[in-house]
Amino acid sequence: MTHFPGDDDDRAASAKPDSAFREALEAAGIRRLRINRAQTGRPRRNALNVSARREAAEQAPLQTQSTLSDGGVEAVTPHQRLEFSIPDLPPRTFAQLKKGHIAWEGGLDLHGYTLDEARIELESFINDAIANRARCVLVVHGKARGYRGSGADYPVIKSHVNGWLRNWSRVLAFCSASDIDGGTGALYVLLRTRADSNS
Repeated sequence: MTHFPGDDDDRAASAKPDSAFREALEAAGIRRLRINRAQTGRPRRNALNVSARREAAEQAPLQTQSTLSDGGVEAVTPHQRLEFSIPDLPPRTFAQLKKGHIAWEGGLDLHGYTLDEARIELESFINDAIANRARCVLVVHGKARGYRGSGADYPVIKSHVNGWLRNWSRVLAFCSASDIDGGTGALYVLLRTRADSNS
């Protein structure tokens, strides 16, 4: 770094306001923090506790409670259009859904998930959508054959999503999306909101 003749004088002058500021803080009774960490009132975890908990978590079997069945599923083709509606859904409502005229209020992309992960994510997403009173959502399942590590020769996630949604009492209807929203790689899902279930 290069120094010029007046630099030391400038530093000395700029140090004066800083020291005056610190003196004013001390005079006001404000003291400097020794630790830059919040004191929450809770005892801090020690490293032994953290490592013991991590080890226990890694050894515990993954237990997920899902109401969606993983039983026999009908294989569908990658470009097959999917559609389903409950018998008492008004035909006009189903036609609007198929045309993409019912705006979707949330979306879930299942690309890259294993079958178990996809089931858990879908179930959580639909439950959250219902809790938030969403009427229509978009579920992107993709069209790829198999899924990560499955070796299957049909679109596994797409086929299972088709089966899972048909058996879900809170799903009124679903159909393949418009091309702009994913075409045969995605579904519009019409949900039974809490108000619907009371009627």
